[in-house]
Amino acid sequence: MKDYLAACAVLVLALSAATPAHAASFEISGWIPYWRSATGTADALAHLDYFAEINPFVYTLKQDGTLVDNGKLQEEPWASFIAEAKRRKVRIIPTVMSSDKEFLSATLKDTKKRIALEDAIAAEVKAKGYDGIDIDFENKGASTKPYFALFLKGLYMRMGNKWVMCTIEARTPPEDAFATMPLKLEYANDFAAINKYCDRVRFMTYDQRTADLTLNKKNGATLYAPIADPLWVEKSIRLAMKQIRPNKIQIGIATYGYEYRIGGAVGDYDYSILWSFNPRYAAQIASSYGVSSARNTAGEMGLAYVPTSTQALIGTDTFAARPVGEDLGVSATYPANIPTPSSSTTLQTAFRYLVWSDAQAIAQKVALAKKLGVRGISIFKIDGGEDPAMWGVLPKKR
Repeated sequence: MKDYLAACAVLVLALSAATPAHAASFEISGWIPYWRSATGTADALAHLDYFAEINPFVYTLKQDGTLVDNGKLQEEPWASFIAEAKRRKVRIIPTVMSSDKEFLSATLKDTKKRIALEDAIAAEVKAKGYDGIDIDFENKGASTKPYFALFLKGLYMRMGNKWVMCTIEARTPPEDAFATMPLKLEYANDFAAINKYCDRVRFMTYDQRTADLTLNKKNGATLYAPIADPLWVEKSIRLAMKQIRPNKIQIGIATYGYEYRIGGAVGDYDYSILWSFNPRYAAQIASSYGVSSARNTAGEMGLAYVPTSTQALIGTDTFAARPVGEDLGVSATYPANIPTPSSSTTLQTAFRYLVWSDAQAIAQKVALAKKLGVRGISIFKIDGGEDPAMWGVLPKKR
């Protein structure tokens, strides 16, 4: 373990040698998911010296626009945690999240509903004494772009001296995202407005999977569906920096992994996502199947195996039924037998592929953030399930 930590530390130092002058203000924020409140608050409490900000990932929206605090932040374990975080001058900025495309469209385009939501969020922040709010509206349609910009403007005006943070999807450069370039590129996020009305902009530079066609092709016959290849992350952040000030940008870093069912032909794999997991699950699979993990071309850890019983693995647990990143703790008992990339035949037996973000992969992203001169990083998620070696590669607050 000491050798592993030393290697990670050397990686951070080597890749961030040319650190910009404002690196002293490098910030780390982290989301604690409501479905792991007990372990998440305990984990964050033990490592508060690393954080400028904690984001309780707790608020969602009802169809009428009402805020729902799924974590019950006024109760334990949150109440004691929040008090200690404030005592140690760590910002508490909850996240309000929605990925309901139809709801977001209807709400943002309706002036009355949009203003009511702005009022409700600002009132909640001020009434509960939070330091601000983190807006995480995902899966928006391109037609909502001007209305989301108006929402951010209205919220910003209502928040006074409170922080407005924005969490948005990473944008793959169009030359890498499309096999045939569309006649008109349309996006749901107005980067200019986001730069103007958001105090921090957290890019969800994870869940890359097969989004970058250029990198997919470059990696050929290898298994390639990364959480976040640093090459993709850098392209995405450099694109964003054309319109958003670097000192507002935080690079999103995942602490979890995904398990895929792999079918198709060798060299032209089909990736069907099954579920997300914490690194401990990968260790369980490796031990149960007697297989070894290895670092992939994206700098992350991966392993593959062939189950002889699909039911033994899946049971009633599906990815759709689980919050992102929840540790399933599934066990399995069969040896691996993986087709080699040199074969060009169609797979006769589908196999499983696990890929996850460990401390060394996280160290690469920290170094990249410093190299690019952005504000810092945002970690999804803090819940006690991350690679414990991560804490040896993160810089503490100065």
